[in-house]
Amino acid sequence: MEQFRLPKIPMPQLELPQAVQNLLDEAAEKLSDRPKLLQLFRNCFPNTLETTTKLMDDGTTFIITGDIPAMWLRDSVEQVIHYVPLAKEDKDLQRIISGIIKRHVNYIMIDPYANAFNELANDWHWNTTDVTEMSPWVWERKFELDSICFSMKLAYRYWKETGLTDIFDERFKAAMRKTVDLWKTEQHHAEQSPYRFTRNNGIPTDSLRNNGAGMPVNYTGMVWSGFRPSDDACDFHYNIPSNMFAVVTLRQMQEFAEWVFRDLAFLDEMKKLEEEINHGIQLYGIYRHPEFGPIYAYETDGFGNYCLMDDAGTPGLMSIPYVGYCSAEDPIYLNTRRFALSKENPFYYEGSAAKGIGSPHTPPGYIWHMALSMQGLTATDKEEKLEMIRLLEATDADTGFMHEGFHADNPAEFTRSWFAWSNSLFSLLIYEAMKEGIL
Repeated sequence: MEQFRLPKIPMPQLELPQAVQNLLDEAAEKLSDRPKLLQLFRNCFPNTLETTTKLMDDGTTFIITGDIPAMWLRDSVEQVIHYVPLAKEDKDLQRIISGIIKRHVNYIMIDPYANAFNELANDWHWNTTDVTEMSPWVWERKFELDSICFSMKLAYRYWKETGLTDIFDERFKAAMRKTVDLWKTEQHHAEQSPYRFTRNNGIPTDSLRNNGAGMPVNYTGMVWSGFRPSDDACDFHYNIPSNMFAVVTLRQMQEFAEWVFRDLAFLDEMKKLEEEINHGIQLYGIYRHPEFGPIYAYETDGFGNYCLMDDAGTPGLMSIPYVGYCSAEDPIYLNTRRFALSKENPFYYEGSAAKGIGSPHTPPGYIWHMALSMQGLTATDKEEKLEMIRLLEATDADTGFMHEGFHADNPAEFTRSWFAWSNSLFSLLIYEAMKEGIL
């Protein structure tokens, strides 16, 4: 088989945790004047638990993305991130979320370069033509810098929300060690990295050029990434939003080292790595745009070449405050946001039904629901947030769920009818809007 993609994967039906049921009851009151929005929220908020989640006998949790029978490190975190604020008093949610973290640790120890994994060592792969060091556990081995960042994000949020430290065992610390070693190696990709990836399917964005090693880069202090959060190959291999996320992740892991593991030497090592990456971002990652002023580039190679665009996936330029690198009022971020929401961004589209950011991963003219949700989550203006909610409500094609991309002129033309991450990000936006009292 060259490509293994099933339309529907049956998962055991979980009983919704009480905290989730309580929130749905609360939404029924707060959104009673907007019945369609209420129904969307009632469909989307529990969707991950109802369709993609499986509790394993070993105490871990396995989560598929929806229409693909594999667990992405990135997607699985964002599929449950809206449940974390409810986990403090709910043992069922604690079991689910801690189980995801433990499974992520296992996966990182198997192969820190991989982005997606199987439930079992069943040797299933997204594509059997991949030329790289595969494992029976690995579904896809595209090295995406952001992947492990999401694993640590979930552990950090879970710890801060619940105060529980049961996830922080020696294996977790070993995964931190493996992460730091990986990133230090990929600061010097050409000289030190064993990683190579090509896929013989005729799609250029699925392979790395230069015999699988990627295009040349200059040393910057940043960490090399083969692929973007969209799973498409980087043009220039220092992806700026992913390096920002790595800076945030190192800060979070420093807290683990200091307050949980009491390892001050490891703490100092991570501080040094954080400083090197952040220096590279500030020195090489800012482009002086003639219209918008200084903005963050999407990618650079350290030789003075830049990729100026934004992609609907997270992390992207729009989601810089969401991942915690800077505030939504940061001047360079505001310049970058104006660029991303303009026609200077080659993947920004305007149509009769909506306007917003799409992706080279989907056809031209397709806007992503996730981009609209992220625009709402990072908006500082209440009216912009409400407008994003209105657009999301109006573009579900009466399916009751969010999608991947939809045509800017016709929301009935869409990709991925079952995409749990998109449902979850929409749910987080509505949840936060209810908390803020604007819904």
